[in-house]
Amino acid sequence: MRSKTDEKRNAIIEAATAVFEEVGYQRASMAMISARLGGSKATLYGYFRSKEQLFATVMTSVLEETGEGILAGLSSSDDIATVLRRFGRQYLDLITQPEIMAIQRTVLSEGQNSTLGREVYELGPQRGVMAMTEFFAARTAAGDIDPPSPELAALHFKGLLEVGIIEPLMFGLDPVRDKAEATDTAVAAFLKIYGKVPADAAE
Repeated sequence: MRSKTDEKRNAIIEAATAVFEEVGYQRASMAMISARLGGSKATLYGYFRSKEQLFATVMTSVLEETGEGILAGLSSSDDIATVLRRFGRQYLDLITQPEIMAIQRTVLSEGQNSTLGREVYELGPQRGVMAMTEFFAARTAAGDIDPPSPELAALHFKGLLEVGIIEPLMFGLDPVRDKAEATDTAVAAFLKIYGKVPADAAE
């Protein structure tokens, strides 16, 4: 059963979502959102410290349920190549959704003039990198890979997945790579660089 605190927070997010959709991020204000909610600005600030944080929460809320499921898949005991291929395909399907790309464009256009970029990054991409880092740390300890650091491994794998896909989309163009092929290539390249050669194969 949800607490009243959760219900109020969700009500704020719902009201903010409506306002952002109607007038856009730049024109929206905490006063407009509190009016839509039927409360005071003090109530909003009790849950969110700024418009930037509230916008970031609204935007990343579309990622939470699906994103958490994708990240949970990293706890699988399957072999590392299988886990990475499954994660890679799900990750690319998620971040190439039109609404997700719209979030990124908004952040790029508005983030340099506010804390919006930091807010969205911490709630979205950073959480993904941290989960991947934990996965690669565990697989390094298990002897599956041998990267310079788990965090670097996470960043490299993320880059291998996104190359040729995300940048064209950000400019309104079609990806130059197929997502399934991109995932398979990323996994193969990653394991060629950081995969550990079995002892009997090295002799």
